[in-house]
Amino acid sequence: MTATVPALADVARTDAALRTFLHGLPGVDQVGVEARAAMLGTRSIKTTAKAWAIDLAIRMVDLTTLEGADTPGKIRALCAKARRPDPADPSCPAVAAVCVYPALVPTAAEALRGSGVHLASVATSFPSGQAPLDVRLADTRAAVEAGADEIDMVINRGAFLSGRYLEVFEEIVAVKEACGDAHLKVILETGELATYDNVRRASWLAMLAGGDFIKTSTGKVAPAATPAVTLVMLEAVRDFRAQTGRQVGVKPAGGIRTTKDAIKYLVLVNETAGDDWLHPDWFRFGASTLLNDLLMQRTKLATGRYEGPDYFTVD
Repeated sequence: MTATVPALADVARTDAALRTFLHGLPGVDQVGVEARAAMLGTRSIKTTAKAWAIDLAIRMVDLTTLEGADTPGKIRALCAKARRPDPADPSCPAVAAVCVYPALVPTAAEALRGSGVHLASVATSFPSGQAPLDVRLADTRAAVEAGADEIDMVINRGAFLSGRYLEVFEEIVAVKEACGDAHLKVILETGELATYDNVRRASWLAMLAGGDFIKTSTGKVAPAATPAVTLVMLEAVRDFRAQTGRQVGVKPAGGIRTTKDAIKYLVLVNETAGDDWLHPDWFRFGASTLLNDLLMQRTKLATGRYEGPDYFTVD
């Protein structure tokens, strides 16, 4: 299989060529990345800009439930919340997507029909990614056929950490093909990659193979999303577009729970990749509890008072 980016068509010609390219990427200065992420996290945002940022963050949420106890009733309730996060306020925007397991895609597809809210499904033997490739491809096709228009796949971290980069590349290419018209988000599981250099390499590998988004985490491994890791990934998509002309999205997932956290990430996006990425088409939050805090802060700005956490439905 060959790379999907014409300007880099020879990079994945052989395992050796791909390894040479990935290990030739500039190294990441750990101290510098962490210091810059921490510094950007101190930026203050005034009231008008904060209101805009909260609505943008709501529009960027992939409202997610990935529990063994998920039921059709829970999914229908989640989809209703995705469509109308605050039923008392019709000016509140809908979220970007609902993300569920493949078995619950038909239920979500019916509940979201006509809403404009995307339907994402974790496939490819989430969260381990360790099933045989034909099983992962069948999982992907089934989710798309059932109505998913976005697939969140997990890479085989064992293969990546063993240096079998071409194997990981070809698996992503195969999953992308199985997606058909659905967008592909490639989960790196950065908490298992150990170094920022590996995060940068995995980001480029996923983009070279045709991923539409790169995503930090499954949410099942600690640490999940961090500002520093997301900064490295934002630098990667920025540099990838500069070299290839193709824009790729970024999705931090796991551990982002408060409005303050979300705004820090929006500042990271603006200051690192630029405002072209400040749109739900190019930046998402994978979250289950973030939305309620965004709604509470939104109500506070509008009314001057906080509503209690039980004012909004518990996801």
